[in-house]
Amino acid sequence: MADLPPALSTPSRRHADANLDGIRVQKPRRAAPADAVRPTRAEVNLAALRHNLGVVARHAGSAQVWPVLKADGYGHGAPAVARTLERAGAQGFCVALLEEAVELREAGVVVPLLVMGGYYGGAYEEIAARGLVPVIYDVSHLEGLTRAARAAGRTVNVHVKVDTGMARLGVRMDDLEAFAAKVERHPEICITGLMTHLACAEAAPSASSELAGYTELQIARFNEAFERLVRAGVKPRVRHVANSAAILRGIARFDAVRPGIAIFGIAPIAAPSASSSELRPAMRIRTEIVDLRTIHAGESVGYGALFRAARTSVIATMPVGYADGLSRHLSNRGHVLVHGRRAPIVGAVSMDMSMLDVTDIPGVALHDEVTVLGSQEGRLGKDTISAGEIADHAGTIPWEILTSISRRVPRFYREP
Repeated sequence: MADLPPALSTPSRRHADANLDGIRVQKPRRAAPADAVRPTRAEVNLAALRHNLGVVARHAGSAQVWPVLKADGYGHGAPAVARTLERAGAQGFCVALLEEAVELREAGVVVPLLVMGGYYGGAYEEIAARGLVPVIYDVSHLEGLTRAARAAGRTVNVHVKVDTGMARLGVRMDDLEAFAAKVERHPEICITGLMTHLACAEAAPSASSELAGYTELQIARFNEAFERLVRAGVKPRVRHVANSAAILRGIARFDAVRPGIAIFGIAPIAAPSASSSELRPAMRIRTEIVDLRTIHAGESVGYGALFRAARTSVIATMPVGYADGLSRHLSNRGHVLVHGRRAPIVGAVSMDMSMLDVTDIPGVALHDEVTVLGSQEGRLGKDTISAGEIADHAGTIPWEILTSISRRVPRFYREP
């Protein structure tokens, strides 16, 4: 087990605040492993990250691989993940927020960083100074970046996003030529890339024909947008569309791909089973039992008395709750692992603690390990609690499970 690499744990680099042209960019903070007191922690397997990058790279063919590390690297800790993947050959990274890109630069990441969210808060000088690549789709972006480029005395490279059917961000198809004409008035800006976002690439093969064909429609629109922009004088060198599902399906790979959840070992539902089995989940969340008590039949557990014992029961308390990312929807529904055997979560998941029914697990003691997410092998067996299983119980998707793990849970990085 290893802590953060020294370059990532230096407070002066990780916690410094940028302040350019009056815009202060506050870097996010995370609980430091060295400061951990309670036994709840997330363990990230760096070898699994490198393995998953290799799987994605094989499916990407000749396309460059730019992992998406938004939302603190899908909850895994973006700086450490980025440093690991950069050394393993990732050619760039994608984030959603300018703050996320600044955090990676502060951590010493040198490969290109694509900022996809489109909201820059006027901090265009920060983009130019740090050599970031913003995604643009609005005239205000052109104006702000031009000012920053002139102040820095350099050209700013950007990627243009086109809306092919997501209806969220991007230049509308009807506005492509008008946007290209406006770009010509800003020579300080160089459009080096073109992208779009797929809405239905994760759709299961059994989905309706309309839903199944939507990805193909978006790809056709993207090709049309590229051709129209080229005719209008805008000639992006790099085109990128594919997310994890599209990569594993072998479609929309173009010049670069943007894998997100696959990097962290979880295959989207549309991925072929062979590809899914290649991926290795990279995170395990563990804690310990901090209290044990026996209750009688009819006694209740937790807020709202949502659970009442039908028999004499042994109830264990673990120090992890919804403030750590354990969804309250798991109340009376989810499971954890103790000694390699499943124990049901009983009563309401509270902010900092949750209770387990360990009546059927013999020999449970204080400080026994509890696995909340991931695999555990113990004296009673071996089992796995996957992000997909937790998502099913909580009525959501694995993406939300991973990104909900809060920053107060310290991340420990290890090599097997």
